[in-house]
Amino acid sequence: MEHPIRIMVPAAALLVSGVLTAGCAAPAPLPEVTQGARPATAPSTTPAAPATAVAAAAHATLGGPGTACALPVSFGLAEKWKPEAIESPEDPEFAALTRQGPATVRCEVDAKPAGNVGYLRVWTAGKGTAEKGSAGKGSARAALEGFVKAEEKTSAVTYRETKAGALPATEVTYTVHNEVTEESKEERAFAVATPKGTVIVHLGGLDTEEHRAMLPAYELARTTLKLG
Repeated sequence: MEHPIRIMVPAAALLVSGVLTAGCAAPAPLPEVTQGARPATAPSTTPAAPATAVAAAAHATLGGPGTACALPVSFGLAEKWKPEAIESPEDPEFAALTRQGPATVRCEVDAKPAGNVGYLRVWTAGKGTAEKGSAGKGSARAALEGFVKAEEKTSAVTYRETKAGALPATEVTYTVHNEVTEESKEERAFAVATPKGTVIVHLGGLDTEEHRAMLPAYELARTTLKLG
């Protein structure tokens, strides 16, 4: 997601990195249930993403004791990716940047030191905050659906049930249209339920090319994720 903390919009990205942070891939457009979100202003001409992305090798762990971000889960980090905790994510002054639907951003992992332009961001949604999903009850999928619905100008939204580590997970792929560049770009995220609420791990990117280049780091997070 590069919205609300959007890498694609430099001012917002700088605000997150300069004000909010404490110094402290995956399947392509997926089969299953496609939900029509708000249509893009112009149809995407982006070709389909590669069918698979090989996970990168883990060079560190994020989320556990002594790591940059205290999270309900932990997962492997790709080499040179730099994590930083979001400072005061509950501050209403920054709500437009730190909240999306039912979720609040807790940590962002910067890809620039590894040579890419984008972030892997971790969001949490407390128990009972998820919107009602198609199953009629709060769930990781319902939280993910609420997260995507809160994004502007999305299209080609596709969900599927998968695994994150050994945990059941829901994954979504979609495109976001940027009126400034008049282009659409791919994004994706997965969500898992934990005893402390839902965790959403999202990968955006400056554009589709950058997004696809970062998929191995996203896959690493998904395949190595575990509780605590």
